[in-house]
Amino acid sequence: MPGASLDDHQAWSKRLTTMAGVTIAIGVIVMLLVLSATVLTVIFATRGAMAGNRHIIEVLHLVGAEEKYIAGQFQRHFLMLGLKGGVVGGAIAVFVFLFAGFWFGVNTATPQSDQVTALFGSFSVGAFGYIGTVIIVVLIALFTALTSRITVLRHISILDNSTR
Repeated sequence: MPGASLDDHQAWSKRLTTMAGVTIAIGVIVMLLVLSATVLTVIFATRGAMAGNRHIIEVLHLVGAEEKYIAGQFQRHFLMLGLKGGVVGGAIAVFVFLFAGFWFGVNTATPQSDQVTALFGSFSVGAFGYIGTVIIVVLIALFTALTSRITVLRHISILDNSTR
């Protein structure tokens, strides 16, 4: 046909791919910010706990308690705090996914659900999503405990250097 043109949607496809890449980059940046906030929160909480128990830490250290023992006590405490916080957050996430799945199941034939499904896909998580939630809970607890341990060991080494 004279004057006809063929649109292969290449420009649209490139913009969509670029937008997806930017969305992934923003997600990674947000995740790094949350991880940084978690580390800083644990560091400040550990320092606060150590400041509140400074006299006990100094006495333990002076009577010969090893740094690893003192750090282990704080690590155990913050491991339990991390587990509690992770379980609460994981439970909320599971509830949100279950609620979204229920909502989609009830509202499948409405125009609103068609639009949401077209934009975001379905909100079904599946077994791997729930297993991933449990893994994240455990990783957050371990990360919290490790951060606390490193903070205590650094503080005690500063204490050792100042008394020498």
